[in-house]
Amino acid sequence: MNRFLSFKSFLLIFCCLLAMEVFAQRDFSKVEIIPVKITENIYMLKGSGGNIGICTGDKGVLMIDSQFAPLSDKIKTAIRKLSNQPIHYLVNTHWHGDHTGGNENMNSDEVLLVAHNNVYERMNKKNLMKAFTQAVPAAPGKALPEITFSDKMNIHFGEEVVMVFHVDNAHTDGDAMVYFANSNVLHMGDTFFNGRYPYIDLSSGGSVDGVLNAINTAIMLTDEDTKIIPGHGALSNKKELLKYREVVQTVRDRVRDAIKNGKSLEEIQAAKLNADYDEAWGSGFISGEKIVDIMYTSLTTEMGMEEVNKEK
Repeated sequence: MNRFLSFKSFLLIFCCLLAMEVFAQRDFSKVEIIPVKITENIYMLKGSGGNIGICTGDKGVLMIDSQFAPLSDKIKTAIRKLSNQPIHYLVNTHWHGDHTGGNENMNSDEVLLVAHNNVYERMNKKNLMKAFTQAVPAAPGKALPEITFSDKMNIHFGEEVVMVFHVDNAHTDGDAMVYFANSNVLHMGDTFFNGRYPYIDLSSGGSVDGVLNAINTAIMLTDEDTKIIPGHGALSNKKELLKYREVVQTVRDRVRDAIKNGKSLEEIQAAKLNADYDEAWGSGFISGEKIVDIMYTSLTTEMGMEEVNKEK
C-alpha cells in the first residue's frame, strides 16, 4: 500500500513537471486577447494567465496585471482599441509571472508600477515555487514595482477612486485587491479562482485561512450589483463568490477534521473526501488530490503538530 501511494506521489510530481515543460513551450501566437466590457470605462482582458483589469480615463489608462511577456504587443493593441491614451498606472495583484510577466514591456517614462511591499521583495530575488518544483529567477529592474505600500492606498484616477489594499497571507504574502469605488467593480487577483479550486502558494507565504479571510473581506465590501474580476475564470459576482467560499471552506473543514482524527495525507487522499466537488472544481490545474495536498500542508503548519496531537 505504501509503495503504491509512493508511486502515486511520484506520478503526480512527474505530471506536474511535464505540465510545466509543456507550459514553457506554449505557443503564445495562438492566444487572443479578448476584452469584456464591465462599465463604460472598465474592462477585463482575457488572454493567457491572470485576468487583466483596464480603466480608461481622459488623460490615461490604469492597468491591473500584465500577463506574460510574449503577449505584451497583443495586450497593447487591445488597450489601444479601448483608449488612445497612454498607460499611467500598472498595479500588480501579486508577484507570479502570469500577472507580472509583461511588466518590463509595459513600463515606460509614463508608467508607474504599483504593488505591495512583498511583491517587490519577491520579484527582486530568486524564488522557488515548491508546489511545482519551479525556480523563478529575479525579475529585471524595469519590471519591479516603483511604488509599494504596506496596507492600503488610494489612486485618484480622474473621477474614479481606486482603492488598492493588501490581504494577508492568502494566495501569497503580497496579494492586493483593487476596488473601483465609484463603479462598484472589484479585481480580486488570485484570491479568487472562479469555478475551480484555488492555487495557494505556500512557498510564497500563502495559507488556506488567509484565502478564506480574503474572500470574507471581499464579501463584506461587495453587494449584489458588484462586478468581480477573478484572477482566473469568467467575470463574476457576489453570488458566485459566496459559492466559492462555500467550497473552499467545506474542503478546508473536511481536511482539518481528518487531520484532527489522526489521518495521514495519503489516507485523506485515498478517502476522496471531496468527490462531490472534484469533477467540477478540480478541472483546472489544481486537481482534487492536489488541493488536499496543499490544504494538508497549510493546515498542519498553521495548527502546529502539537495542537493536532492534543486534539486526536
